[in-house]
Amino acid sequence: MDNTNRFDLMFESLTGLAEENRANRPVSTPGLPSLKSVLGGAGSIPSGALFLGLAEDGLPVLLNLYDPVPGPILLTGDQASGKTSLLKMIARAAEYLHVPSKVQYAVVTSHPAEWMIFQDSKTNAGIYPVQDEATNELLQSLATWAHNNKGEEQSILLLIDNLEEIIKLGDQAEQNLRWLLLRGPSRRVWPIITLNADRAGELKDWLAFFRTRLFGHINEAYIARALTGDSDASLNHLITGSQFCMREEKNWLKFRAPAID
Repeated sequence: MDNTNRFDLMFESLTGLAEENRANRPVSTPGLPSLKSVLGGAGSIPSGALFLGLAEDGLPVLLNLYDPVPGPILLTGDQASGKTSLLKMIARAAEYLHVPSKVQYAVVTSHPAEWMIFQDSKTNAGIYPVQDEATNELLQSLATWAHNNKGEEQSILLLIDNLEEIIKLGDQAEQNLRWLLLRGPSRRVWPIITLNADRAGELKDWLAFFRTRLFGHINEAYIARALTGDSDASLNHLITGSQFCMREEKNWLKFRAPAID
C-alpha cells in the first residue's frame, strides 16, 4: 500500500504530546472529568491551539490552527460511538480557550435541537439545519471569506455533523464544500466532519480529502481496516461514547473527550 493510502496522520503541528507508552494501554478510569477541570489543569495551552481531547498520559491533544498540514478532520465511528459528543466538546473548548475575534465556529446538523445549548455563545457563528437554504449560503460565504483571506488571524471551525447528509444539498454546495476541504485549512477555515463508519464505503471519493482521521468505536474489523489503511487495525476495544484514537506516525494515540459542563 502506498504512502498516500496509509493515512498516517501528519500532526507535526500538535503540541504537548508525549511519545512514550501511548499505544494500546488499557483505560481504567470509569468516569469522565469535566472539560473545565481538564483545561484548568492543563497549564498554558498555546493561543493558536484547538483542544481535541485528553490523552491517556494526561496531556492534551492539540491542533495548531496556524498550520494547515493536517488538513480537514474526519470524526468517524459506529453510530452512537460519541462522534457528535466529541464535536460538541471541541466547540465548547473553543469557547473556553479563544475569544470570538480569534476563533468562531458554525454548526451544520440534521438535529439542530441537540445544539441549542450553544446558540447564545458569542463564539458560535450559527447553527444551520442541513436542508435549510441558509446552509448553502454559509458554505458560499465561507468559501468567499477563505478565498479572500490573505492573513486574517481569525480561524473558523466548520463543524458538520454527518458528511452523508450535507453532500445531498446540490452541485453548488458540493463545489463549495470540496473547495473548503482542499483549501480551507490554509485559509483558516477548518472543516471538522462526522461520518458513520458503515457508510464510508459509499463515500470513497470524499474520504480522500481527509488524511487526518479521529476514530471512535468501530465493531467490524473490516470497516476499521478500510478506514485506517492498517491491515491490523482493531477499534472495537474503544469505549463507546467517550474514547477515541488517531494515528501518530506508526503508533496509535488513544484519547478521551471530557464531559462538557
